[in-house]
Amino acid sequence: MKRQLPILSAGLALGALALAGCSSPGGVSGPAAGGSDVPGITANGVGTVTGTPDVVTIVLGVQTQGPSANSALDANAQQANALVSTLKGKGVADADITTSQLSVSPDYNSPDGRITGYQVTNQVTATVHDVAAAGGIIDAAGAAAGDAIRVQQLSFSIGDDSGLRARARADAVKQAQAQARQLADAAGVRLGNIRSITEVPSAPPPTPMYARPLGGDSARQTPVQPGSQKLTVAVDVVYDIDQ
Repeated sequence: MKRQLPILSAGLALGALALAGCSSPGGVSGPAAGGSDVPGITANGVGTVTGTPDVVTIVLGVQTQGPSANSALDANAQQANALVSTLKGKGVADADITTSQLSVSPDYNSPDGRITGYQVTNQVTATVHDVAAAGGIIDAAGAAAGDAIRVQQLSFSIGDDSGLRARARADAVKQAQAQARQLADAAGVRLGNIRSITEVPSAPPPTPMYARPLGGDSARQTPVQPGSQKLTVAVDVVYDIDQ
């Protein structure tokens, strides 16, 4: 004679099979990893909020050529010093100016591979806390370094995102709670106490603008538009099931 499963366990098994076809990643789970024999429900929530970036990071390069490495370095040092002085004159603090790369490389003649000169690149990263001033700073950098200037990258961020992150976190937990109730109702069980809440690490994608030389009408200020930036928080919430 076959052994009959308890009604609650059979209901949970059927509920788990039915919920497996749903698009939601949450579901009825078995015993907890910690060794508890009480089945649980795992729910997921994602909270997303939008904010306006108030910090812009500008990566500027000074690129020079010369017949020898020393001549290329000397020319680069002059232009790079002018660039750094200009950044400081525009209100960028010393702590927000970093030499992020310095390279010296030979230039070769294509037919015979002979070295024809040297190229030096000095890369400076400036963190600007006034987005509205970024365009003027880029223009001033171009005026200081001339044709040697390169805009390597430009990215935006939010200086203090704690308030936005708190809102996203709260929305994520509420979403997980709603999902857990739906899963419990679908499985025909009662939702118990929260067993654990885990925030899933995530990082917003950068908003870069890649290398380009400056040129054109210097009387016009380079437009810099920060747009908006989304901040996302994801959580996993595990509930007990009341027996």
